[in-house]
Amino acid sequence: MEWLQIITYAGTFIFAVTGALKARTHLMDIFGGAVLAFVTAYGGGTLRDILLGVKPVNWVNDNIALGLVISALISVFLFKENLKHFNRIIFFTDAIGLGLFTASGIKISLQNGITPTYAIIMGVISSTFGGLLADILCNEIPALLRKGELYATASLLGGIVFISLKHNGINDSTNLLVCVVLVVSIRILAKRKKLYLPEI
Repeated sequence: MEWLQIITYAGTFIFAVTGALKARTHLMDIFGGAVLAFVTAYGGGTLRDILLGVKPVNWVNDNIALGLVISALISVFLFKENLKHFNRIIFFTDAIGLGLFTASGIKISLQNGITPTYAIIMGVISSTFGGLLADILCNEIPALLRKGELYATASLLGGIVFISLKHNGINDSTNLLVCVVLVVSIRILAKRKKLYLPEI
C-alpha cells in the first residue's frame, strides 16, 4: 500500500470518527451517527472528484474505506461512555483529518492533471467540505465560514508548502508527511494562541 493510500484511508477513518462524535454531541441515534460519519468522511473527496471529472468517485466500490467508516462508527458507539470532553476530542480528530485530506487531495488532483494552484484549492475542498456539510446537517454555522482559529487557512498554507517542496524536487512521500504535520500544527497552534483572520 502506497503512502497516498495510507494517508487517504487514515483521513477517512479520522473524519468518520469526527462525524460520529459530532452526532453524539447532538444526541443523535446510530443512524444519525452513520449519516454524519459518511458525510464527514466522504463529502470533501466526493466534491473534489466531481469537479475533477473522476468516475466513479473515490469511495464507490472501495470496501476498505467503507469498512473504516463503519469501524469508526462502531468504535464511537462502543466507547461513548468512556469518551469525555467530546468537543476537545472532535477538535483534535478534525485537525488530523484536515491535514491528511489536504495532502491526499492535492496529490490526487496532481495525478489527474490539475495545475499546482488548482490542486491546492482541491486540497482545501477535500479537507473542509465534508465538515461543512456535517455542520449544515447539524444546523450549525459551518466552521469553514465562521470566525475562528485558522481552519481552511491551515489547509491552504500546508498546500502551498506541499507544492513548493515538490517544485524544489522533494519526493512525494516527504511532501505528504510534511503537509500533514504542518496543517495539524498550524490548526493546533491557532487554537492555543487564538490566531484569527481579520474581519471583512
